[in-house]
Amino acid sequence: MTLRVNDLKVYYQTLRGDVHALDGVTFDLADGEIMGLAGESGCGKTTLGKSLIRLDTRMRHVGGTIELDGKDVPIADDKAMVPLRYHEISLIPQYAMSALNPTRKIGRMINELLRARGVRPVDIADELRRRLELVGLDPDVLNRFPIELSGGMKQRVVMVMSTLLNPSLLIADEVTSALDVSTQRAVAESLVEFRDREYVKSMVFVTHDISLVYQMADTIMVMYAGHIVEKASASTIVNAPRHPYTQMLISALPEVGTTTDQGRLEGIPGTPPGLLNPPTGCRFKDRCPLAFSKCSERPPLVEIEPGHWAACWKTG
Repeated sequence: MTLRVNDLKVYYQTLRGDVHALDGVTFDLADGEIMGLAGESGCGKTTLGKSLIRLDTRMRHVGGTIELDGKDVPIADDKAMVPLRYHEISLIPQYAMSALNPTRKIGRMINELLRARGVRPVDIADELRRRLELVGLDPDVLNRFPIELSGGMKQRVVMVMSTLLNPSLLIADEVTSALDVSTQRAVAESLVEFRDREYVKSMVFVTHDISLVYQMADTIMVMYAGHIVEKASASTIVNAPRHPYTQMLISALPEVGTTTDQGRLEGIPGTPPGLLNPPTGCRFKDRCPLAFSKCSERPPLVEIEPGHWAACWKTG
């Protein structure tokens, strides 16, 4: 087992109080598994990804534990996390430019990163060029500034930087959201190849695009308002979801070949609850067509079928 997260609670501190961004998240990630993390904006996807590497100073670890390859990850201690970053856990941020210094050439940035992690750039130079070529970049890119590269090229540079030290866990946060469709596919295929070549052991792929993650992920985990509502194989989530939220989320997606003459897309009525003072029980109950009195209690995430977990009183 690569990753084990148990009852993780992470809040954001604000002047109006704590935002309960993650409120008791539990799941496992197996060796070699690519897990897609899906859900509406504000559901906690990015917070979960960042909390695994502890990159946001506004975050407050309230409770829960994380284990990576059988060892505790000290996410409550920023200083203790430094040796793990890039070596054990690495992140590809949503916007490549946020990871690239516009005043530095790509090669210089990579060398500075390697030295900061105790690695001599000369020892890894050949591997760096191989990986650049693997993602379709000429090694000459090392002599360029970020502004000289397209969005897709910058994203692939960051992919190479983030995986150069062969981390056990890679978190890819909305890495295709700002790219055109053909570049999205190329980036997704490169990430799968990185896993297949064992440059990374396992991966969490944060996305809004379920159709994309369906093509590349082994499993999909769906979040809603800081809770996990369902986790199963990618095909099960898309073709046979059991949680009402997942069912409504999937039904809101357009199908290939359909037209507006065949009916309008249906959205999910209502809005997600605020997380400053989140409601008790199931957080989807106010929007759920199946809600009943029992939903005032929080449903546990249980394995309803082998490899298929859901948190709903009517699926158990």
